Amino acid sequence: MPTTKLTKRAIDAFARPTENQVVHWDSEIRGFGVRVLPSGLKTFILQYRNAEGIKRRTNLGRYGVMTVEQARDKAKIKLGAVAAGEDPADEARQARSGMTVAEMCDWYLTEARAGNILGRKNRPIKASSLDMDASRIRTHITPLLGKRVVRHLTIADVEQMQADVKNGKTARPRTGGRGGKASGGAGVAGRCVGTLQAIIGHAKHKGLLSEHPTKGAKKLTGNKKNRRLSVDEIEALGTAIAYAERNGENPTALGVLRLLLLTGYRREEAQAMRRAWVHPKGGYVAFPDTKGDAQIRAIGPAAIRIVDAQPTVAGNPHVFPSDITDGPFTAVSSCLGRVCTLASINGATPHTLRHTFGSVAGDLGFSELTIRAMLGHASRSVTQDYIHIDEALKLAVRMTSDEIEKLLARGAQRFSAIPAAAE
Repeated sequence: MPTTKLTKRAIDAFARPTENQVVHWDSEIRGFGVRVLPSGLKTFILQYRNAEGIKRRTNLGRYGVMTVEQARDKAKIKLGAVAAGEDPADEARQARSGMTVAEMCDWYLTEARAGNILGRKNRPIKASSLDMDASRIRTHITPLLGKRVVRHLTIADVEQMQADVKNGKTARPRTGGRGGKASGGAGVAGRCVGTLQAIIGHAKHKGLLSEHPTKGAKKLTGNKKNRRLSVDEIEALGTAIAYAERNGENPTALGVLRLLLLTGYRREEAQAMRRAWVHPKGGYVAFPDTKGDAQIRAIGPAAIRIVDAQPTVAGNPHVFPSDITDGPFTAVSSCLGRVCTLASINGATPHTLRHTFGSVAGDLGFSELTIRAMLGHASRSVTQDYIHIDEALKLAVRMTSDEIEKLLARGAQRFSAIPAAAE
């Protein structure tokens, strides 16, 4: 990276990198630089070698809070300390050992969003996963343990936090706008423990802690979601969808609902699907990012017809565009609740529709391996092999989709037979 004298004008002109962070080094003070993140955040840093010849790097302060002159002076002071045999980065690391839970959570989110903390498969943690972590931290972890010093935590402290979340101590009502409410429960409580334990584990890995103080804490498991719709319930849902369609239900919401039924896709995958990802002739959708990374997933003709039937909105690339923003439609869960009420179906969620698709495939005699590939559980390479080489997966998806479409149509016919005056 070429050097330049760091000034306010120069730093203001530094563009945001598109992917990884970029460091711009000062031409006057060796090792003094400013790190620029894709988010636009700019931080002064100092890189040097300590008395043992080990390259170290430490943060000096955030640009905007600290001026260039202040950062330059601080860099000179620290370089003087290095010359005297001190190690500023080690001092900062020792100071962090006294971090509270809230401070360590902030450290984790900052470092992870910068790509400095690796998750599964040794890859940077996805933004969507970090958003969920941030929500758990903000809603449950910080209110219950935020002021506690991490190295003084005990297993009992973490398990008590879990019990408090499970019992609704951090529950709060909806505060307005879109989004759900924090209601607690075993599943959320267990995920909070998982998040906190992972943060502490990353801190230990990075040298902020010498030991993991709460290793061994037992995590609750939520109830496994294995609800599926029966044949009668699928037909009843077809009747209810036909009724809702005739009586003013949002057509985009019904489109997403039908697609979920006919594909087994995850709720987020269906709602956020873009037209450019759909390849009707090839019989697949190329998702650039899913829960299992980028995947190519088969889609049957019945589902393609749902996609083709959706109106396009100029400037919105999504198959199911929002009617209030330029993003995707996001309220299929509410629509499903209303339709299920009409059909007298209890306990159904978007995940129920996914499980139903897999169960119908099982009823048709397809193997567990094939069903896993249909649902995107298999590895990316296995799924791609099925799509590009083995037409068996496309056949399985088409037959399952056609079977569900037939059941929905049978239910819709029952509604069509009812005179309009009798509805």
